[in-house]
Amino acid sequence: MDQFTLNLLVVGASFALYIGIAIWARAGSTSEFYAANRGIHPVLNGMATAADWMSAASFISMAGIIAFVGYDNSTYLMGWTGGYVLLALLLAPYLRKFGRFTVPDFIGDRFYSQTARIVAVIALLVISITYVIGQMAGAGVAFSRFLEVSSSTGLWIASAIVFCYAVLGGMKGITYTQVAQYCVLIVAYTIPAIFISLQLTGNFLPQIGLFSNDTSGVPLLAHLDGLLTDLGFRTYTEHHQNTLDMVLFTLSLMIGTAGLPHVIIRFFTVPKVSDARASAGWALVFIALLYTVAPAVGAMARLNIITSIYPNGIDQPSLSYDARPDWMHNWENTGLLAFDDKNGDGMIQYYNEANAPAMATEAGWAGNEMVTFNRDILVLANPEIAGLPGWVIALIAAGGLAAALSTAAGLLLAISSAVSHDLIKSVFNPNISEKGEMLAARVSMGVAILVATILGLNPPGFAAQVVAIAFGLAAASLFPTIMMGIFSKKMNSTGAVAGMLVGLGVEMVYIFTYVGWFFIPGTNMLGNTPDNWLFGISPASFGSVAAVLNFIVAYVVLGMTKPAPQEIQDLVESIRVPRGAGVARATH
Repeated sequence: MDQFTLNLLVVGASFALYIGIAIWARAGSTSEFYAANRGIHPVLNGMATAADWMSAASFISMAGIIAFVGYDNSTYLMGWTGGYVLLALLLAPYLRKFGRFTVPDFIGDRFYSQTARIVAVIALLVISITYVIGQMAGAGVAFSRFLEVSSSTGLWIASAIVFCYAVLGGMKGITYTQVAQYCVLIVAYTIPAIFISLQLTGNFLPQIGLFSNDTSGVPLLAHLDGLLTDLGFRTYTEHHQNTLDMVLFTLSLMIGTAGLPHVIIRFFTVPKVSDARASAGWALVFIALLYTVAPAVGAMARLNIITSIYPNGIDQPSLSYDARPDWMHNWENTGLLAFDDKNGDGMIQYYNEANAPAMATEAGWAGNEMVTFNRDILVLANPEIAGLPGWVIALIAAGGLAAALSTAAGLLLAISSAVSHDLIKSVFNPNISEKGEMLAARVSMGVAILVATILGLNPPGFAAQVVAIAFGLAAASLFPTIMMGIFSKKMNSTGAVAGMLVGLGVEMVYIFTYVGWFFIPGTNMLGNTPDNWLFGISPASFGSVAAVLNFIVAYVVLGMTKPAPQEIQDLVESIRVPRGAGVARATH
């Protein structure tokens, strides 16, 4: 059986499973559509949460950016997992006890203000649309290679699949679909990593193989450092990044994780308050199964790329264009990998032009000839680079698509819930029927899928970079407001609204200045380079600064206005009291 047919069978079978689950678990009420009727077991919810959160950025992109940057990009691992600790300890149980369906629902009721609700909806839409762009782009990358279509066509296919099961099932269908998707993605990610670790180090566990000797008899990381240095690249294991930016980026990812609306709403689906905390714990366990493997995948893939180009050492290029392996041909067809024979010698040279080693000049090399290598392809190409069996390649395709589509579905549900429940029902038409609200939710989800697809055709960066921007937006706007809503009894609506507007506004201005306005090419004013950033703080790291400004503005405004009414303060006190960890009764 040829590889394309095998890919089609495995990916098709996974899609049939997802759509079948969505039909079986189709939501029949608003409670099922928004919160799965609050009947999900914490272990299953933890698994679904892990799939919801381990997006294309985690599965497809994270190992790629670690592979090409090294130690400094371990911040992604620290920030994203650390954020779940914050979420489990500080937010999830209290939000579940409050008994609402959505984040704007909580903010609107806690701050007794429709204005606060609307601002929260705006923040949620900006965050979720930015985030979902990365997922759709990642799905497009996977489709483009494994179904042999263009990335644009792959993006439209992904949109159609998400539409089928997300619009049908709502939270109930999405939850059970995400459980299946987690099983697919974790198996797909782990099996190739085990094969490659055995090939390079003889160790079954990639986590151990990363710190073991490779087939050359030297530590794998030391071997990789030596090759990169000889080719003019920075060492893999040393710290090169601006320390302030690294700390702020990690913090931004942490508090951004704790403020992500599509993650938070998962904790509204469990029966009891105590289950919300348990769900977060289980999610960390399931996430760790992938996140402890990712550094090994990145390092081993980078080593495999170099040795595939220089199989006999790097003194002279020894891989000709005509003899390049099939994996290179396959990915060149997608446009995500490209070579240019700059000196016309018929051989591939791969090195850092900015810091060219002496041998490059001596040999007459005219520049790095791997002119395009989209980092999002690395995990998907890894089985091919390592020469693994065809069924492993098909499995990684299904896993990458599962990761992208599971998170996309969660984000789209957050968007549709904000529009139908928090705007239409709570603000514009309180008397809307349940059937009308369900229709509004499904229509808004369809519109959100269309918008995300159009924007995903021209993403501003790799999947993980786009997602990092979304985390910064969540850190700047929703996280401080939720924290103050739970732990500051006196915080009033005026302070909360002012803080959200300043945090979100400052963060968006900073992104506009250095990245571009809603990802329209040519709109960045100062250039997205470290030399231009304010105090060396990258746009992805600025969310933590904007969060501090959110807190400051909120408390300054609180000092100038009346505190929250006593009944609101009593309400806040009631959700923080330890007792009541039994069944929490929703008010909707």
